[in-house]
Amino acid sequence: MDIPIFIFAALLVHCVFLVSIFDIYFSSPLVHGMTPQQTPLPPPAKRLVLFVADGLRADSLYELNSNGTPQAPYLRGILENNGSWGISHTRVPTESRPGHVALIAGFYEDVSAVAKGWKENPVEFDSVFNESKYTWSWGSPDILPMFAKGATGDHVYTFCYAAESEDFGAQDAAKLDIWVFDHVKSFFNSSRSNQTLFSALNEEKVVLFLHLLGIDTNGHAHRPNSREYKENIKKVDEGVKEIASIIDHFYGNDGKTAFILTSDHGMTDWGSHGAGHPSETLTPLIVWGAGINYPQKVTSQFFGDNFLKEWKLENLKRLDVNQADIAPLMASLIGVPFPLNSVGTLPLEYLNNSAHFKAESMFTNAVQILEQFKVKMSQKKENTLSFLFTPFKPLSESEQINFLKKIRLYIQQQKYNEAVSLCKTLINLALEGLSYYHTYDRLFLGLSIAMSFVGWTTYVILVIIKTHTNLTKTVPTNNKKSTVLFYGFAFAGMIIAFFLLIQTCPWTYYVYCLLPVPVWYAVVREIPVIQDLATNVLSLRIGQSIGFLLVCILGIEILVFSFFYRSALTVGLLVFAGWPVITQLWVQAKTRALIWTLLCVLLAIFPLMPVVGREPNIPLVIAAGLLTLLISCFSLANKYRNNEDLKVYIYQMLSIALSTYVVSSTHDSLKKKLGLPVLNQIISWMILVSSPVLLLLSPTFLFQRLFSILLSLMSTYLLLSTGYEALFPLVLFGLMFVWINMEQEALQRYGLSLKPKLAVFDFAYAVDITQFRELHLDDVRRSFFFVFFIVTAFFGTGNIASINSFDPASVYCFLTVFSPFMMGGLLVLKVVIPFVLVSCAFEAVQVTTQLSSKRYTFSSLFL
Repeated sequence: MDIPIFIFAALLVHCVFLVSIFDIYFSSPLVHGMTPQQTPLPPPAKRLVLFVADGLRADSLYELNSNGTPQAPYLRGILENNGSWGISHTRVPTESRPGHVALIAGFYEDVSAVAKGWKENPVEFDSVFNESKYTWSWGSPDILPMFAKGATGDHVYTFCYAAESEDFGAQDAAKLDIWVFDHVKSFFNSSRSNQTLFSALNEEKVVLFLHLLGIDTNGHAHRPNSREYKENIKKVDEGVKEIASIIDHFYGNDGKTAFILTSDHGMTDWGSHGAGHPSETLTPLIVWGAGINYPQKVTSQFFGDNFLKEWKLENLKRLDVNQADIAPLMASLIGVPFPLNSVGTLPLEYLNNSAHFKAESMFTNAVQILEQFKVKMSQKKENTLSFLFTPFKPLSESEQINFLKKIRLYIQQQKYNEAVSLCKTLINLALEGLSYYHTYDRLFLGLSIAMSFVGWTTYVILVIIKTHTNLTKTVPTNNKKSTVLFYGFAFAGMIIAFFLLIQTCPWTYYVYCLLPVPVWYAVVREIPVIQDLATNVLSLRIGQSIGFLLVCILGIEILVFSFFYRSALTVGLLVFAGWPVITQLWVQAKTRALIWTLLCVLLAIFPLMPVVGREPNIPLVIAAGLLTLLISCFSLANKYRNNEDLKVYIYQMLSIALSTYVVSSTHDSLKKKLGLPVLNQIISWMILVSSPVLLLLSPTFLFQRLFSILLSLMSTYLLLSTGYEALFPLVLFGLMFVWINMEQEALQRYGLSLKPKLAVFDFAYAVDITQFRELHLDDVRRSFFFVFFIVTAFFGTGNIASINSFDPASVYCFLTVFSPFMMGGLLVLKVVIPFVLVSCAFEAVQVTTQLSSKRYTFSSLFL
């Protein structure tokens, strides 16, 4: 196969592998076509007020101050005297959009929403707001519009502040919450002179939603243990008290208003969220008003944690729920149909109503979830051949009818406890069935992808051996056998496509299921190569073969473990430190070998450092910038004398100095709550844009170009750093620099020329050197080094966690106003920078070892 065709095929196959992960494991769980289900009995409340304090942790609200006073006196009084309380358990990703979807729509959103910055609606879904008579909402433009867009008709109204208000560098983000409270007060005041609005507010099934973003913003900017975060909680407490009083007064204290206060997610001590730490997944839930139980006294209760004792709430019953359970609770309180896509279970212990009402509400909840199960089952049954379809046996059609009949009979006989118990059983079975049908094709598709992956790996190995080694000999092609083979695989592909066609499968299924056909066809065509290779392997020493195989397995296992335990990278780097001793390079290059060992040990420290959870350490960033300047001065003083190229390096060093200053100045300004200085912002963006340009103007000699790459990337990386990770590129680059020199020394074992000399090698005049030599076992080791260093660049400082656990501190030099795509893009850039350093070093190794980069590419594709 020609090189361009092979590279294109490799990219195509790997794209399929990547897309398949999201398509198979992260597809949308939603189905459509269900019948709305509503409790037939009159609801306890005419209206519902939902307060969502974005980013509020459960412990931050419930814990007492050092002097024994509550953090939120009004809400503390509510849970002690007027309502019920507990913890709402959220799910990953703990972000604002999926949290609000779970609260208001009752289902856990699929990951595809992240591609739209958690702003748009990747899928249409029903919600409590959509089912209400009227909904008025106030708050962030990132959250409110998605529920209005998903609503049918014109009954969900939003009032949003400007997106620019969401500034992490603002003096006090509590102003966002004050804006909401002030506009709600103005809204009720204006309604008295607006008869249309007044009439609408006095309708039944009304929802008022207050989205309070200040706590989240202050948590990001100042951390949850800061004075700003705690002061914001107090302001929210005061605002909730005032709004509750205004609403009660507006409705004449009719006792028909239900109030809910909760949060979409929590926040870690270091001001981030997105992952599954308990501080992110445990959020408060306080409910009071119409239809809600009063506090229930208990003598003891056990939850497996010490929170109750810490919060001094041991004697008040704690009612924990899953976040999606709040949606059916809201629907039950105001008597609207349960959201069609809700998978939440109504938490009956929160309700203060008759046993009949509770039983009917649970029955409605069970039927609503059963409706989703029936639609999901029907869709899967229609798209699967009858003799291949395997139904969910615990909930067959006859079992469904039996459940519904028994529950209805129990309700008629006033056996409400039995009815509720049976409803819960039915809900659990329906949820299991939903999961069963949602993942119905997962095993089948997963096996197809696995077959493709194994086949592709086998084919790449064969291509490497056939094209770039002398282990096999060219075998004449048997046209007759090739023709039979082609038609055989073509027939197999047609059979697979036919089965997919008659089952009306999505087009992606064709890609996943047909991909193994051409891949394995390519493998089978190389059977002569396999036979020839087997003959050569059997002629080798058994001890050598086994030893090489064990080393390969060990190396790959370390790589695999590093995806789960970053400390595995430390083990690998410490093993690398002994490489010069094992291979006798210590004798040839003692100084370089010593530096290699030292840098391996230094780099091994980084994977042991915390991924997230660290406080900003700006002095370390400044130290990294000054150290870069010091190394630059030392290097340039030894290499340049009155050279025009020196100007480029001076400009790059100036960028490093400016980056160091901007980082220090920006964080100092934010610490003083003066915001992001405009000049600093301009300089940051100019450095980001100009760095690649300066790089292209640098000399094309190997080491000069590599050094220029470091300076260009380092100036941007410093602006995106907040702590120890600023030192990571320096250590990594130092190791890459030594690696290039060590590989040149390693060539002597093959008696190869050391020319061209690296010091004078010019990329501008580089030629293809494929004719120099074939692949050796050492080249497999070099490819493994490359892959290992790429993984180290990815996980070395845990930069990827900054994307998963959103912490905007890294981008403060560029912007402080919330912008998911812009901030996410900058964080991705921060992750990519170490990749570039490793990739450039690997290209230099190709030059050093006098081997075509194409051949290294093949071996790297294999790994």
